Amino acid sequence: MSKSADFSPILDHLAIIMDGNGRWAEQRGLPRVAGHQQGVRTVIDVVDECVRQKISYLTLFAFSSENWGRPQSEVDTLMSLLLEFLASQRQRMLDDGVRLRVIGDHSRLSKEVRSALQRAELETANGKHLVLTLALSYGGRDEIVRAARKIAQKVAAGEVAPEAVSAADFEMALDTAGLPDPDLLIRTSGELRISNFLLWQLAYAEFYFVDVYWPDFGPVELRQALESYCQRRRRFGLTAEQTAEGEGLSNNVS
Repeated sequence: MSKSADFSPILDHLAIIMDGNGRWAEQRGLPRVAGHQQGVRTVIDVVDECVRQKISYLTLFAFSSENWGRPQSEVDTLMSLLLEFLASQRQRMLDDGVRLRVIGDHSRLSKEVRSALQRAELETANGKHLVLTLALSYGGRDEIVRAARKIAQKVAAGEVAPEAVSAADFEMALDTAGLPDPDLLIRTSGELRISNFLLWQLAYAEFYFVDVYWPDFGPVELRQALESYCQRRRRFGLTAEQTAEGEGLSNNVS
């Protein structure tokens, strides 16, 4: 496949569960921090490739709500690497038109991290080429519960009737409000689960699981995943004949 292949007409939003940093390091007799450091380099390479491929949205599962249970030293390392990433990639994001967005429950993040994230979101707000969303202190169930609370508050205040609440209303209460649902989810490291990530949003996404650990996942592996996606036909609950008819109508209209 050509490196210049353009997947943007059929793939708008890519989501990735970046898994395997620790195991990558352990297999090499290195401390886990080495895996996380290499994982950050992979993030930079993948973001660059998404910009080249004209993908509009990239959402990365960077730190789950369950990850708070890891050893404090590892958590501190991850937060330090996040701060380093924001500082070192600021100008690159501005130059490449990357807009940073952050989702999750940030009440447990330190003031320093929250301030750095807010500053980066503000500074990159005009980015037009790629919306890079980092899921930090994020859990899909927690997100859904928080969204339900927002809707319940509106119902209690008489702003909306219970029977009038729609799926669109619920989506607007989620952390990802304003983002399209992912077209493709990639998970590295060989694990075959979504681990509480974007539970609502992944309802009709295509899944791609790869045995490669995240630190070894690069532009070549990403293009392979995109090529696999291109071979699939998404039906959204319809029959193959219906989707083919819909594609024909879309082509005629265009």
